[in-house]
Amino acid sequence: MSDLLRITSTTSKRIANDQVCEDIMKLTFWGVRGSIPTPGKHTVRYGGNTPSSELRLDDDKLIILDAGTGIRNFGDYLINNGESIKAHLLVTHPHWDHIQGFPFFKPAFISGNELTIVGTERPERFLREIISDQMNHIYFPVQLHDLKAKIHFVPVREEGEMMIHDAKVKMIYVNHPGFTVGYRIEYRGKTLVYISDNEPFDRAAAASLTNFEAVVKEKFNTKDGDPNQRIFEFCRGADLLIHDATYTPEEYIDRVGWGHSHYLFTLRVAAEANVKRLCLFHHDQNHSDDKVDDILKKCKKEGKSRGYKFECEAAIENTTILI
Repeated sequence: MSDLLRITSTTSKRIANDQVCEDIMKLTFWGVRGSIPTPGKHTVRYGGNTPSSELRLDDDKLIILDAGTGIRNFGDYLINNGESIKAHLLVTHPHWDHIQGFPFFKPAFISGNELTIVGTERPERFLREIISDQMNHIYFPVQLHDLKAKIHFVPVREEGEMMIHDAKVKMIYVNHPGFTVGYRIEYRGKTLVYISDNEPFDRAAAASLTNFEAVVKEKFNTKDGDPNQRIFEFCRGADLLIHDATYTPEEYIDRVGWGHSHYLFTLRVAAEANVKRLCLFHHDQNHSDDKVDDILKKCKKEGKSRGYKFECEAAIENTTILI
């Protein structure tokens, strides 16, 4: 029986061959779309909320990945189930689609809840300021200091690792405008890698781009051989890789420097890293459900022709994967 099983968001185990498969980590998608929310009939199957995912360790400890609009529905789910939280929120970067749901996350308004926000900051802006700026009274009626939950901030100032509960969490700078990180979560012999926004690094193209951080470009440029090897190594052997697959190869030609991958590069990352399962993520706001279906079909066909061993699927809002 496969170590990874996709199930509904209300189920935590599956019985097969008269055996119970206990989950080590359980990942639920609450938002899988990129850039801007896209409600409507053309996105109803894969979902229209921007990135946010719920990761439960087997002792029910909670880690949240990004705070796009999907975190609002997750917060409502927690409230409706009467669940108090003590969680870590790992933010990949503070672009709108990754933080815009936080002011609507109801558990943050309730005394007794505790939230530790981990994310990158800039020389001119502390992490607390980055999160609170979008709640400035000019833009939003409730300010950060009005929230009743206890909120801590842990800035990521460089690549490294930290312990969250009993999980080891590693961070790497990825190729996306601003200081953007990917997370590798290792727990009890299982590994999840989450790289929501990342573009294939090309030295010639990077030389002319001004919206990428110099220190990040330097990390790629100083890598011998293929500069993307640093990403391959970070993803090495993951049980589940969630990776940006925003564009088709044809679309990417006109979008170099926007900070996102085309699906052929995403497949290459998974193959080079020898992962067990790949989940296509950050679906383009202009891609309908049918278009995502077509991309997934092409990915499966490409994987079969190249002899790739990993399983491939596209992230779907309100579904859960056991790791």
